Amino acid sequence: MKETSYSVTGMTCSACAAHVQRAAAAVPGVESAEVNLAAEKLAVRFDERLVGFDALQRAVEDAGYGLVAPMEGKRAELGIEGMTCASCQSAVERALKKLEGVKDVSVNLATNRASFAYDPAKVKLSEIREAVVKAGYTPLELKGEDARDAEREKREAALRAMRGKLVAAVVFAAPILYIAMAHMFPVLGLPLPGFIDPHRYPLAFALLQLLLTAPVLVAGGRFFRVGFRTLLKGAPNMDTLVAIGTGSAFLYGVYATARIALGDFGFAQHLYFESAAVVVTLVMLGKYLEAGSKNKTSEAIKKLMNLRPKTATIIKDGVELEVALDEVAVGDVALVRPGSSIPVDGVVAEGASSVDESMLTGESLPVEKQPGSAVTGGSINGEGLLRVMVTEIGEDTALSKIIRLVEEAQGKKAPIAKLADVISGYFVPAVLGVAFLSAAAWAVAGRDFDFVLNIFVTVLVIACPCALGLATPTAIMVGTGKGAELGVLIKGGEALETTHRVDAVVLDKTGTVTQGKPELTDVRVYRGADEAQTLALCASAERGSEHPIARAVVEAANGRSLPLVQPESFRAAAGRGIDAKVGGRRVLAGNFKLMEENGIDVSASGEDAKTLSGAGKTLMYVAVDGALAALLAAADAVKPTSKHAVQKLREMGLEVYMLTGDNAATAKAVADSVGISNVLCEVLPDGKAAEIERLQKRGRRVAMVGDGINDAPALVQADVGMAIGTGTDVAVESADVVLMRGDLAAVYMAVALSRATIRNIRQNLFWAFLYNVVGIPFAAGLFYAFGGPLLTPVFAGAAMALSSVSVVTNALRLRRFRLKD
Repeated sequence: MKETSYSVTGMTCSACAAHVQRAAAAVPGVESAEVNLAAEKLAVRFDERLVGFDALQRAVEDAGYGLVAPMEGKRAELGIEGMTCASCQSAVERALKKLEGVKDVSVNLATNRASFAYDPAKVKLSEIREAVVKAGYTPLELKGEDARDAEREKREAALRAMRGKLVAAVVFAAPILYIAMAHMFPVLGLPLPGFIDPHRYPLAFALLQLLLTAPVLVAGGRFFRVGFRTLLKGAPNMDTLVAIGTGSAFLYGVYATARIALGDFGFAQHLYFESAAVVVTLVMLGKYLEAGSKNKTSEAIKKLMNLRPKTATIIKDGVELEVALDEVAVGDVALVRPGSSIPVDGVVAEGASSVDESMLTGESLPVEKQPGSAVTGGSINGEGLLRVMVTEIGEDTALSKIIRLVEEAQGKKAPIAKLADVISGYFVPAVLGVAFLSAAAWAVAGRDFDFVLNIFVTVLVIACPCALGLATPTAIMVGTGKGAELGVLIKGGEALETTHRVDAVVLDKTGTVTQGKPELTDVRVYRGADEAQTLALCASAERGSEHPIARAVVEAANGRSLPLVQPESFRAAAGRGIDAKVGGRRVLAGNFKLMEENGIDVSASGEDAKTLSGAGKTLMYVAVDGALAALLAAADAVKPTSKHAVQKLREMGLEVYMLTGDNAATAKAVADSVGISNVLCEVLPDGKAAEIERLQKRGRRVAMVGDGINDAPALVQADVGMAIGTGTDVAVESADVVLMRGDLAAVYMAVALSRATIRNIRQNLFWAFLYNVVGIPFAAGLFYAFGGPLLTPVFAGAAMALSSVSVVTNALRLRRFRLKD
């Protein structure tokens, strides 16, 4: 099965989304199809042996919409200097088309630009530049763009086009409204030119409104094109409602104008041009505001994309070269100056500095970097000069993976959206039925044609299903985007919704609650031994050992700047320790069994050993020249933020468990230090998932937090799997939520964000349903029948526009999400 995402064109409301989804799901070989109205995306899971893009595109186009395949490779634009005629244009096109990996070449003589798609694996941008030079022309500024940039520019261009049409509509609709309404309010003294006085020159009065309305309908022509096309295909949408409603008002106005021309001047009081023009203008205004707001929902992705520098400075043969980011290759050495962005993922080869990684982790404090430290593209270098060996480029960098993960998450629906989807699919046909029935009922009741038409148009215009369709995806897009800013990557709507329901959090100990590696915590010396000298001897002896405790001893000695030497001899005693000769002295370092085998008296350390082991620490005895010199204790240190995080989780009403394979004494010592009372200890790796299942059988909705390969089954078993982003790829792939910060603070942040987002979705759905439940009967004249007010099409258009904009605006409030500490 293949999973991919396509862009859908022509959708304006949730009814559109429902039609597209049904059309795609009906194609043989398609297992599932999900449409995100806010992102204008169709996510499909299908058997590529049975169905291809062409079949999907035909099905969507038959439903009245368009489907665009994801762009392969990258797009770029190149300025061309020296072109003077069409033959120059052709020469450049031929030169580029000859290159393997370059396609869709388009050279514009008027703008002196070449636009093309290319495969970076087959051709480099430098080779494309060279081809232009060989053709006799000069390549100018090169702007690398990937699919996301192109899509963003396309949306911004569409928004500009909408703004232009909206301005044109307002320019013509405003005088129509004035002309149509001025004579109705003589007390206001609104002047009306004599040549269009409805009493003296009714035909001029009608014709001027007709001439002013026509450009408005042309500017809003999309409603009519799409609306009637989808109606003919049996899949009416919001555009259909607007088209039928305003079209009916306009056609009646044309009929009235014809009657006036034939001498029936009474029809001058029954023109509906202002309803058609003003309603179309208001709907255009609503769609423009909605589109602008929808663009803001992906603001987080834009911010992440803007973190990537366009160029990098690399060092080749001792020379500094500034190259386009696409030119950087794995193995290159990049020079990163103070205050600049790190261009790609890599490892520090030379230099030391502090790096701001808040864009990745949400952690405000800079991280110290030195030779051997990993750095991430997009993070900001501090005060030091760094030389970075490039390890990942392009889509393999951490930043690109984060952007891709967030984009995929924003395209996935939450289960809470399913009710709105079902309703939206039947909503527009139902509204058409209500409009006809309401009009018929008032006609039977004896009301005149003007009144009946008013009811018909008002019902069609006010019943916009857009708010229903936008309620969930906009909140998910903003919520997941905000999570990315905070270092919490939530993999879609389902994970987001499930997270808010969890009532138990299971924390893996090693690498999650603790640092994941032992640190030397205690040094006790005996028989007058010098602590620093003994530690230096032990660390020198352990330099060749790969044991975690040995590494902790060496790191502690290095931390104290103690002088270490190479041992003259070294022998490992499997399962017991080491026997080495350092500076002419024999050093034994290991467990009690090693001391016992070598006849070392350790009675002097009896009390210390009991106390330290009781605290869950691992012991190492050190004997020098046949006598006990020291007892070292090491432990996997608890992360500084773990205790506070556990406290916050408990305050949120969550039951916290710690899961570990350690013995009871060690597990209890760590749990007590962070305030966890529920401890699941001595659990083998293959038993972790079973422990999660046991909690679930007790009715718990469990979130599992881990970072290792052995946590992957438990992460999958849990209702929500949360992987510490500093952990293994397997754990990250298995999880529903990735916590880029290496501490537990991100766990309660994820739960709090999930709760805030679901609360926002519920608010959106409540107002969307309430709007339609109240608005449609109001427009149908139900309240008027009992003495209430009657709604006009103009007010209905304003209310319809307000409904969608209010839902999106409410979702945008999530961008201000802040967690109170």
